[in-house]
Amino acid sequence: MPAEDEASIHCRLDELLEQRGMTLTELSRQVGVSVVNLSVLKNDRARAIRFSTLTAVCRALNCEVGDLLTVEPAADAPRRT
Repeated sequence: MPAEDEASIHCRLDELLEQRGMTLTELSRQVGVSVVNLSVLKNDRARAIRFSTLTAVCRALNCEVGDLLTVEPAADAPRRT
C-alpha cells in the first residue's frame, strides 16, 4: 500500500464502461477475464494487472492505457481501508 504522500493509480473502468454502454459482464466475455477480477480492477483494489489483460481491456473498450489508468496526486487519492 502506498504511503499517504505518494501518488496512486486510479482505474477509470467504470467511467469507460458507462460511456460505451457496456456492462462488466459483457467486457468479461470479450476479454476472457472473470467479472470478479474486473470488479477488483474497477474498484481500485487491484495491486497488479497483466499486460495481456490490460491490452485486451483497452482493445475491447477502444481506448489507450492512459484513458483507463490515471495517476492521482496524494491529496486527490481516495483513502482505502
